[in-house]
Amino acid sequence: MNDRRIPLKKRFRLAAAVAATSAVLVSAPYASAATDQTQPKPVVTHVKTVASFDFAVGDAPENVTLNPDGSLTVSMLGGSVGRRPALVRVDVSGHREVLVAGQPGDMITGNARGHDGSVYYNVSSADAARSGVWKLPLDGSPRRIAALPAGELPNGLAIDPAGRTLYVAESFKGVVWSVPVSGGTATRWLTDASLAPAESPLPLGANGLRFHNGAVWVSNFSKGALLRVPVTATGSAGPVHVVTSGVVGIDDFNFLSGRSDVVFAALNSTDEIAVVYPNGAKKTVLTAADGLASPTATVVRGQRLYITDGGFAESRDAKLQQGKINFSALFASSAS
Repeated sequence: MNDRRIPLKKRFRLAAAVAATSAVLVSAPYASAATDQTQPKPVVTHVKTVASFDFAVGDAPENVTLNPDGSLTVSMLGGSVGRRPALVRVDVSGHREVLVAGQPGDMITGNARGHDGSVYYNVSSADAARSGVWKLPLDGSPRRIAALPAGELPNGLAIDPAGRTLYVAESFKGVVWSVPVSGGTATRWLTDASLAPAESPLPLGANGLRFHNGAVWVSNFSKGALLRVPVTATGSAGPVHVVTSGVVGIDDFNFLSGRSDVVFAALNSTDEIAVVYPNGAKKTVLTAADGLASPTATVVRGQRLYITDGGFAESRDAKLQQGKINFSALFASSAS
């Protein structure tokens, strides 16, 4: 796996291999002993499919962002060479509208919404003229606002509350880049061993990324860790804090709300959604029995939990799911 040009389709198959070798999750040393206790009531119920996608044509959902009108913006990876990645708007009824159609062989990964309604998104490409962070204005055409190294994998993407800086997680090298929202040169904001990939069937390091409560939060896929990095008064990276570990195959994640540090994490290689509590304790709340198929990202609106399923392991069953959060069970779990 040292050849970064390995076809994406093979990477998807390797993701299935990770699932086969990652059946047992190891709890963080400081997680509570109650982590593995069975809860009397499920944390997430009423799981259903909002929209189904066709993996064969490249519709492999990778990331999701909420829109004020109730719709969601979903990134489609594109899949194997010859398939186009896309940025898609999905409304509450499941109707889809293609916002951006990418170039065959490229991948569209993380996306984020700006204060003015513009959509920012990452493009991973072997072509140096396309790899980087792109912007889709509300009324305009997409344009690249910052270049990133060709052949690498810009993955998670988030914007700071001030709306001035974008943060990008790069998975092959394990780097967090910062990019001015106005456009310009990308800067290596953080390079740290905790972000680097581990030797594994699918060596991906820094993966999902969110800006939350004054910090950049990053998942490390192959090391199974969730990290919190405070942003200092000067805008630089503070010390890296391990929130939890042992979450094998953690992809993207999101928070219960803007004020809560409770995390809903997509565990891609084990077909699970896990809740991670602020003390590092974790609880599996959904599994393949709930229809999960290589979950890639989550987002919460009120009581609703949305999940993107890439469908990588079987090259099928790509979809957007919705479930209902049972708050009493959620917080009972954190208190037990």
